Amino acid sequence: MLFGKRKQIVKRILIVEDEPLTAFDNENFLGDAGYEIVATVDDLDEALDVLKREQIDLILSDVRLRKQQTGIELAKEAKKRGVPTLFATGHPYPGAAEIAVGCLTKPYSERQLCKAIEAVDKHLQRQKVKPFKGLELFLHDDEQK
Repeated sequence: MLFGKRKQIVKRILIVEDEPLTAFDNENFLGDAGYEIVATVDDLDEALDVLKREQIDLILSDVRLRKQQTGIELAKEAKKRGVPTLFATGHPYPGAAEIAVGCLTKPYSERQLCKAIEAVDKHLQRQKVKPFKGLELFLHDDEQK
C-alpha cells in the first residue's frame, strides 16, 4: 500500500488541562486533526471518572492541575489500566519516564501538538521516531528488548 493511510492506534484522547484557553485550543486543534476528544477536564477526580468509564487511547495531561492536584496520579492510574499518558507541561516531572509515554514542553504550537500525537502513535506501534525539540519520548523496560 504505497499511498494508503497509515495505521493509527491513537484515536480517542482525554485532555486534562486546568488552563481554559489551552484546554480549548487543544480540544479544537486535535478535533480538527481528526481525533475524537473523549472529554476535556481540569480536575483529577473528573479525569479518573472518565478513565474508568470510557475507552481512551491516550491521555494528554498537564503535570500541574488546579487545587494542588497533579497529572502524576492520573498517569499512574492510567498506566495500571494500560492507557498511555503524554504530559504537556511547562513543569517537567523527574519521574515522568516511569509513568508516561512522553513529555511535550509548553509552550507549543498547534503543529507541534499534532506532530507530538503522531509521534506518540508511531512510538506506541514500536516504530522508530525521531522526536523534535520540545518532545521527549520514553522507552519502557518491555520496549527496550
